[in-house]
Amino acid sequence: MNRQAFISLTFAVALSYATAGVGAALTDLGPWYFALRQPDWKPPDPVFGVIWTTIFTLCAISAWLAWQRADTVTLKRRVVGLFVANALLNMVWSALYFKLQRPDWALVEVVFLWLSILALMVGLWRIARLASLLVLPYWVWVSIAAVLNLETVRLNGPFAGIA
Repeated sequence: MNRQAFISLTFAVALSYATAGVGAALTDLGPWYFALRQPDWKPPDPVFGVIWTTIFTLCAISAWLAWQRADTVTLKRRVVGLFVANALLNMVWSALYFKLQRPDWALVEVVFLWLSILALMVGLWRIARLASLLVLPYWVWVSIAAVLNLETVRLNGPFAGIA
């Protein structure tokens, strides 16, 4: 790996982990969260950190691979735009669910997050197939998380006001 490729990989990892850091900062596992009724099949809370660390690492590698393969400014902008849109939606979900304590609003937003991951996979496919495939675990996890979000709303709703 040449110096420029290493620098761009480091930058992709830093941006991905910064996004994860914002999401983690918005995730308050306080009394409100622990009082929620959860479905029996919900993974233990410590597993979430391992899963998200893996996902954000794979996304960083995906972004880097796509950036390396994008041979025009237009394609590079597409790569950046897809990842930025997804990062914003990821952070908004955390803010809605944990900071505003509105799993019901997060349930609506997760549809857009899920679609943004699908857009990443489709948008990266022609640029770098491996980059597209590296996002697949993220899409699967958000699909599972969306069902978990739905079950949390079903078990605990309705949610009123902003805490």
